[in-house]
Amino acid sequence: MKFETLLFDLQEGVASITLNREQAANSMNLQMVKDLFEVSLSCDANPDIRAVLITGAGKMFSAGGDLAAFASANEAMPRLLKEITAYLHAAIAQFVHMHAPVVAAINGTAAGAGFSLACAADLAIASDTAKFTMAYTKVGLTPDGSATYFLPRLLGRKRALELMLTNRVLSAQEALEWGIVNQIVPATELLNSAQALAKQLAAGPTQSFGSVKNLIARSDHETLESQLENEARSIAAASRSADAQEGIRAFLEKRAAKFNGN
Repeated sequence: MKFETLLFDLQEGVASITLNREQAANSMNLQMVKDLFEVSLSCDANPDIRAVLITGAGKMFSAGGDLAAFASANEAMPRLLKEITAYLHAAIAQFVHMHAPVVAAINGTAAGAGFSLACAADLAIASDTAKFTMAYTKVGLTPDGSATYFLPRLLGRKRALELMLTNRVLSAQEALEWGIVNQIVPATELLNSAQALAKQLAAGPTQSFGSVKNLIARSDHETLESQLENEARSIAAASRSADAQEGIRAFLEKRAAKFNGN
């Protein structure tokens, strides 16, 4: 697949997506969010894709929205923002709900919608030079890209509001301590580490991973009893899969399981 603003590669079950507007700090214009939506649909529909890795070209993960493009729209800016968020939000929903785990490799600053995209990923590895900032209210805008959904769940209401109201810049170490990323590695090791994690996930039980993602997503809206019922139904359904049968056999036979994603 070829995209105007993204690089795409598929190897060993891992779909690698690189935000590729390096000259514009990988900021998101209308074309990029359209490309993100298209690639998210392709990743969700292709059974050969069993993990997704998202990173940025150059020294930035993403500066967020393309403010120059917003300004050039003049009085049509509100319409442009509605169109951009329609594609961006549809893409994020696809990534969140697909069975394949999504890994973000944060290679540099993640600002605005770039920060939001990092929060929406299932797992995140950051370069030791990465920085994180909401930045929306700094220019009189409000967060999009799922930030107001995921950040309060990751950090709690007070810290989420702090980031959104003060535009505090978090270092990679602070992002790790706050639970925004799972791991920090030296910049020179970032892609290798992220690819190794994505390959590990791609070799796992894909439908089981998808069910775990779904259970976690639903848990905030359930009572204890209803979530226990969800868990019971989910594990019973998972037991019918070829991967579960293979995993149990492998455990009993004291060997490594060979999952096929089904």
